[in-house]
Order: sequence, then C-alpha cells, then structure tokens
Amino acid sequence: MRIGLLTYSSKPRGGVVHTLHLAEALARAGADVTVWSLGRGGDSAFFRAVDPSVTVAMVPFEARDDESVGDRILRSIATLGEAFSPDDYDIVHAQDCISANAVGRCIRTIHHLDTFTTPALAACHERAVVEPYARICVSAAVAEEVRLGWGVEPTVIPNGVESARFEAAAASANTEWQRKFGSYVLAVGGIEPRKGSLDLLEAFALLNRPELRLVFAGGETLFDYRDYRRRFDSRAEELGIDPVVLGTVDNDELPFLVAQASVLPFFSTKEGFGLAAMEALAAGTPVVARDLPVLREVFGNAVTYASEPEGMAHELAQAIDVVHDGEDGRALARSLTWDEAARSHLDFYRSVGC
Repeated sequence: MRIGLLTYSSKPRGGVVHTLHLAEALARAGADVTVWSLGRGGDSAFFRAVDPSVTVAMVPFEARDDESVGDRILRSIATLGEAFSPDDYDIVHAQDCISANAVGRCIRTIHHLDTFTTPALAACHERAVVEPYARICVSAAVAEEVRLGWGVEPTVIPNGVESARFEAAAASANTEWQRKFGSYVLAVGGIEPRKGSLDLLEAFALLNRPELRLVFAGGETLFDYRDYRRRFDSRAEELGIDPVVLGTVDNDELPFLVAQASVLPFFSTKEGFGLAAMEALAAGTPVVARDLPVLREVFGNAVTYASEPEGMAHELAQAIDVVHDGEDGRALARSLTWDEAARSHLDFYRSVGC
C-alpha cells in the first residue's frame, strides 16, 4: 500500500509529532510511506530524524516577515498543493486543515476544531471538514463535535505514545534540568490562548511557592499571538513571576525535561487528545488538566482536573505535595502504542476502499 501522509510544518507541533510516529509505524507494518510537509523557516528536514524506512518530501517554504497569518496559510495551501502528486499514492491522508485544502480528495485526521473569524480561513476550515471522503479523530469527544456540527461520522483512532523513551528518561541518572532550574512546573506547548497560558500564570501565582520556577517549552506556531504574549508578559510582571521560556527543546532532551518536572499543568481550552500530558504520565510526572470532556475521556483517573485558577493552584499543590507513584499513568501510556494505531489505520484504509 502506497501512503502519502501530509502535515503542514517541519516544527514540533502535536499534529506533526503524530504524523511522524504514525508514518514510522505504518512502515514497520509493511506500507510504503511518504511524509510530505512544508519546510518552514528554511528547514530541509523535520525537527527530529525520521526512520529511513519512511520517505520524506520537504517542500521549501520561505518566511516572509510582512505577511499576515491569513496570507501565510493561503500561501501554504498553494505551495503544498503545487508540489504534491496524488496519483503516486493509494491513500492520501491529510493531518490538518492546510494539507487537506492543498491536496483535494483525501482522508483527513481532525485532531481538534478551530474557530476562525477571517472569512477566507473559516472557509478553509469548513472545506477541510466537509470535502475529505473519510475522516479520523483521535478522541470520541472531537468525533462527536464533528458529528453534531456537520452530520458526518468520523472513525476514532487514538494516538500512540512513545512511552518507553519517557520511562527511560525518568529512570536515568540525568538531572541536568533540575540542576539548572531546581524544582519547576513545566508547561509544554508555548504561550498562546489555546494552551490556557494566562490561567496557568494566575494559578502559579496563587500556588505561591517561591522555590518553584515556571518553565515553558515549545511554542512554534503559524499564528500571531503577539498581543496575547504582551498581555502574558505584563501580567507576569504584575504578579512578580519571571517564567523561563525555552522555546523549542531538542527532541532528545525533551523526555528528561518532562521527567524532572515536579508537575505538568495541562490547561488547554481545546484539545484533541493531549499527547504532551500522556508523555508526562509515561515519565511518571503528575499532570493537572483542565476539566474538559475530551481530557476526561483520554485520561480518566490518571490525572486530576480543575476549571479555574483557584482550583488549578490547589490541584498543583496536591500533585507536588502528595506522594505520587504514577503507576496508573504509566500503565495508561503503555497501553497506547503507535503500532496499534498503525494497524487501526491500515484497517481503516482498507475499509474505505484502498
């Protein structure tokens, strides 16, 4: 089976991480897999090495400082569409709105639903839900949103988790991040509205633990969150908090950063699955999540939940102060493998007529 998987970026965002792991697992299962992407910022490769069993087709995509977000997305669609050849594949599987718009007839994974106010972007989002001939969601909660909004029935195939890599980091004698920051609260995903960064800032202030640092990792995005970042920085100054903002962390270092954290808050306002939180559970790091139906579905009793900063602060304190063996979380993470996800995808591809 010849499979073309498409993603919108070379950077370590959740959908890109998903695409690479799925591609490698599909190749292990015997499929002929090519991953297509836009090489953002001059990238000629992904943020991490990809197994040589997978072919990578990286389409050059230059940065333009004077370009609006909407224009950048429309140019992304046009650039990827011009480069891609659908006739080379039995299955064309787009992992996001941009690639679904770029390639036309395809299968689409809807990780989560976005809300756009710009008419052109809202139309792109609509087409990427309506026009694919088949759809996958990584959680039942998102599949239900799609069903209620568009009257179609996506198939649910959960993410896998690279649990062994994060468990190994937790068992390692490496304490570099703790030596650098001492005890710290770690947010993965950058400072942006969807990640609930301002709520985390308020919760961290209410936690009132001067010995703790607040650390942010990740954050590469297509969108312009400068106004939100200014609000975040202004509020941090008012609260007397000096967060550490690492930006993108090397893929080999990320498991150690996660494993050495005291707690991982996961206060996203919208998620499809929560891969970063699942990786934290694999490392034995306690997680406090926003109380969303999708996160209740995915994590069950393996994490604790809160809905507003006061409750978030309380649950963070509990996670830090109460002995946490983490076995339920590790067991959950181990149960979700990329090889099983690949088998489910191959069954799905056959069911829709490959």
